[in-house]
Amino acid sequence: QVQLVESGGGLVQAGGSLRLSCTASGIIFSINAMGWYRQAPGKQRELVATITSGNSPNYVDSVKGRFTISRDNNKRTVILQMNSLKPEDTAVYYCNADVKRLSWSSWMDYWGKGTPVTVSS
Repeated sequence: QVQLVESGGGLVQAGGSLRLSCTASGIIFSINAMGWYRQAPGKQRELVATITSGNSPNYVDSVKGRFTISRDNNKRTVILQMNSLKPEDTAVYYCNADVKRLSWSSWMDYWGKGTPVTVSS
């Protein structure tokens, strides 16, 4: 089984910063894209940022210039550095990874359990 474990969420004032981390563990042959999604109360889950295995990032427009995604392939870790946080960033943040467990396996999507981020005004 593959597990994604997130950490780093919490409560912060508007304008502050948080750093989210997610590490993949288990039987893993290869990881393709990794990313972060978020779901605010009463809203659908949305993409925040993704990064390819070649370290090419992609961001939703609302976080460009404020959030930075990075990864360490050796540690199977993806980081989301969030600066200049706004109350509208409040949500549960989920880690996602596209994983091949064995060389002959298909690529499969895995999700973490989520870490809450609350930004107070």
